[in-house]
Amino acid sequence: MKKIVCFGEILWDVFPTHKKIGGAPLNVASRLSSFNNSVSMISAIGNDERGKKLLRYLNDNNINTSCIETLNDYKTGKVKVMLNEKGSASYDIKFPRAWDKISLTESSKNAVKNADAFVFGSLVARDETSRKTLYDLVEIANYNIFDLNLRTPYYTQDVLTHLMEKADFIKFNDEELYEVSDYLGSKYNGLEQNLKFISEKTNTKNICVTKGEHGAVLLQNDNLYYNSGYQIKVIDTVGAGDSFLASLTSQLLNGEKPQKAIDFACAVGALVAQNEGANPKLSTSEIKKFMNL
Repeated sequence: MKKIVCFGEILWDVFPTHKKIGGAPLNVASRLSSFNNSVSMISAIGNDERGKKLLRYLNDNNINTSCIETLNDYKTGKVKVMLNEKGSASYDIKFPRAWDKISLTESSKNAVKNADAFVFGSLVARDETSRKTLYDLVEIANYNIFDLNLRTPYYTQDVLTHLMEKADFIKFNDEELYEVSDYLGSKYNGLEQNLKFISEKTNTKNICVTKGEHGAVLLQNDNLYYNSGYQIKVIDTVGAGDSFLASLTSQLLNGEKPQKAIDFACAVGALVAQNEGANPKLSTSEIKKFMNL
């Protein structure tokens, strides 16, 4: 199993009727840990009860928390989540929060240097402090995995372009792919054409695009791999893409063939979407049964 460091927001998703632990990097870390990888988290929390509960959750899920700072001047992250009738989520992300102020430390640098992969998103770059730390860490990482999370108004084209050019692997959803292709000057309309366009433009050989209920496409070293999705009843889509990325990352880093990896990742994403919240517990036997293996 691999050593993986996840960087960025850890927070509470506050739904109309309840609240759940979340944040894309935390969701990725939780799923990676469930597949027995050695996972560390770099982030920051406030000196408050919500932050203490986040730390307990991470420790209970075998995620190393030694690179998580506790800040007195900022509260632990919180996001208001609204779901439409199809279970798709929109977000009101409070700013600033502790995870906006992640500083560069010797322990975080050592964790990244010694990891097989470094996973981060674009949302954490909304504040200069965390963005500068991220920019320093991508320079020393062995393998950069960039998960775009385009949350208006918290991103700029310059930041996205910089992080894509530093990435060894990029994950988009289909809407994000078309938006980024457009601003990079693509003249194409097709998903595969734009996928290859971004690959050439950013010099990234490995890119994955999720397509919601229609599965995903993986580009790896000029070859395309497809999964057309699984039939499910969606409860909510929160965290489904994060679990998909974690599953794909775990499979590929641990030597699985690309087609098997994308099939497995799509199954995990689907199972998360038919459960409530971002981090439902899923056993390998449950995943295989769902896939009819």
